[in-house]
Order: sequence, then C-alpha cells, then structure tokens
Amino acid sequence: MISTSDLIIIAKDRLTDAETLLNAHRYDGAVYLCGYSVEIALKYKICKTLNWIGFPSTSKEFEKCKNLKTHDLDVLLAFTGVETTLKSTHLAEWSAIAIWNPEARYNPSGVISSADATLMLNSSKNIIGIL
Repeated sequence: MISTSDLIIIAKDRLTDAETLLNAHRYDGAVYLCGYSVEIALKYKICKTLNWIGFPSTSKEFEKCKNLKTHDLDVLLAFTGVETTLKSTHLAEWSAIAIWNPEARYNPSGVISSADATLMLNSSKNIIGIL
C-alpha cells in the first residue's frame, strides 16, 4: 500500500520533474510526467474521500477494488467525489489534462509543442492544487 502522505509527495515531485523537463525543452517528457502527476494526485484524493490510509499497490490489495487499477484519469476522477465541482469550475484545465494517456511513452520525441506542454503543466498545477 502506498500511504497518502507518500502519494501527494510523489505527485508533487513528478510535477517538479515535469517543470524541469519543460524548462529544458523536453516537452514530450514534461507532458508525460504531468499526466502521471495528476493520476497520483487523483489516487491521493480517492484515499482522502474514502478515508483510506493508502492506495493499493499489489494485486492482492486491488482484489476488492479492481476498478481503481487504472491509468484512466476520467475513471479516477469519478471516484474522488469532486468530479462535478471540478468540471464545473475547472473544465478547461481538466480538458487539457484528460487527453493524457500513458501510451504516450511510445510517441516519438517532438510530437508535443512548447505551448501544449506549458498548458499541460499549468493545468496540472491548478488541478493538483485543488485536490
């Protein structure tokens, strides 16, 4: 099990890593890490909403909550308890983030523009800030 305190630290660390990559003009990597940062922050919020001390990390721990063993940000958001509020107040940021997919790791470098990476980073910061 990954503790809630570790989850939020990891989410913020991945966001810092993404910002470092953005500043180094490594836009594809920056966007990729932004997505993981938001995913981890959503898992943190799920734990807080459900009063869990941590998020499952092993197959055995996931036996009772298989739906949470996903990288799908929309699915995870649905379990946070804040989906309606978040989408009504931060729809533009969520829309920029929700297109993320972990399969982007296979994209060739140079697919993401500076503007798109900046939008993703700023949107991620805002969303994580309200979770």
